Amino acid sequence: MATSTLSTAGSGKTWLGHPRGLFLLFFVEMWERFSFYGMRALLIFYLTQHFLFSDRDASYAYGAYMSLIYISPLMGGYLADRYLGQRKAVLFGGIVIAIGHLILGMKSDDGGTMGLSLFWLGLATVITGTGFLKSSASALVGQLYPRDDMRRDPAYTIFYMGINLGATMGPVICGYLGQTWGWHWGFGAASVGMIAGVIGFALSRPVLQGKGEPPNPAHLGQRVGGIMSREWLVYLSSLASIALCWLLVQQHAVVGWMLALSSAVVVLYILWEAFGRMERVGRDRMLAALFLLVLNPIFWGLYEQTGSSLNLFTDRYTNRHILGFDVPASMFQSVNAAYILIFGPVLAGLWIWLAKRGWEPSTPAKFGIALALVGAGFLVLVAGTGAPGTLTPVLFIFLLYLCHTLGELCLSPVGLSAMSKLAPSRMIGLMMGIWFLAMALGEYAAGAIAAATGGEHGAATRDGTLAVYSQIGWWSIGAGVVVMALAPLVKRLMHSETVEE
Repeated sequence: MATSTLSTAGSGKTWLGHPRGLFLLFFVEMWERFSFYGMRALLIFYLTQHFLFSDRDASYAYGAYMSLIYISPLMGGYLADRYLGQRKAVLFGGIVIAIGHLILGMKSDDGGTMGLSLFWLGLATVITGTGFLKSSASALVGQLYPRDDMRRDPAYTIFYMGINLGATMGPVICGYLGQTWGWHWGFGAASVGMIAGVIGFALSRPVLQGKGEPPNPAHLGQRVGGIMSREWLVYLSSLASIALCWLLVQQHAVVGWMLALSSAVVVLYILWEAFGRMERVGRDRMLAALFLLVLNPIFWGLYEQTGSSLNLFTDRYTNRHILGFDVPASMFQSVNAAYILIFGPVLAGLWIWLAKRGWEPSTPAKFGIALALVGAGFLVLVAGTGAPGTLTPVLFIFLLYLCHTLGELCLSPVGLSAMSKLAPSRMIGLMMGIWFLAMALGEYAAGAIAAATGGEHGAATRDGTLAVYSQIGWWSIGAGVVVMALAPLVKRLMHSETVEE
């Protein structure tokens, strides 16, 4: 059976033993992440240096934007599953993202109301497009393989490498151009990357082997009210949502209340499911999932200082002179992705080596290790910073990123896997969405923490930032120790004797 599957998928149309469609999706996702991380590296600087936002207000705006980026795939994924299919959703999302980056890349010396409104419009357009592309590209990878195909896991590994390759290149190229040649050059480079991905995807439809098409093409093509097809109604209504995103990205407090209310509803729903509809084993697993979900925003709220407060600290208080070259601060945003490319396979091999000896940490223990590592990263930077008036050696920026990346590798790859194992089959899709909602809450928290470095006047100082980093560093390590102590109890709730870890 496996031989038949391989020959059908292949028939001379595979690369490295995988369907060619995998490498098309690798290409698209690489350029999408190139554009996203390239723009993100410049975002805090554009707000503070071009529009002259205070550090605090810029951090709030950053948190609102990143939160909406993680919420949008919930709606985009739903519309793709229900109406468009993943292929159309990826193409539409890529086009919208490219338009958003083109708007951001428009050369304008207007730092006033008009220029700022255009900037919010660009961000809102990127948010809307990301909602369609991000969820659907990942789903398309799985559709290229039968469920029992042994190549599925290696395929996602290859796809993940594309993500991090784009995330490595984006800040280097866009960051350098934006901070040395001009903002529009950096944002423009991000748009070129996404346009390349869209063109490649549009021209290579055959290599997807018919996967990701609309679930009901006839229904999608029907005219609604005799005016337009249902497909175009989806497109136009989605474009109309840009106006809502334009409003929300400027209202961080409203986004915060939305996330808080949504999170409260989700917690109550999970508890209702656990105690009202499930037997003991199912209830225990849902409580274990809820425990992990609570830790998710805590980790990302700390980790995502990289794009806001840490970016500003690197720019102002770090010696960035390397090999005779003053490296723009935004380029350091590529270090995390580069570390993932280097250490991802190492850590994956380490877990296998430990598992063979019965020493592999449980999923909740890995979450505790992740919290301890992200806290340690902040304390390393604090310890490496010298006397007032001196610049922090760049080595300690690299060490912070190393700690944070290792923490990410302990938490991020196992988180979604844990949700899929702990949730009943009727709730798997919902639990995946809740996981991303928790990440959105973490992104909002990251903006609030970064804003706290601004003090009462809104301007982040060296000592103020270090004081916040020291505090959250120790709290994070303490939380990690507590989680590791509770890990055996949570592992029992997971009933790992019947759920593979």
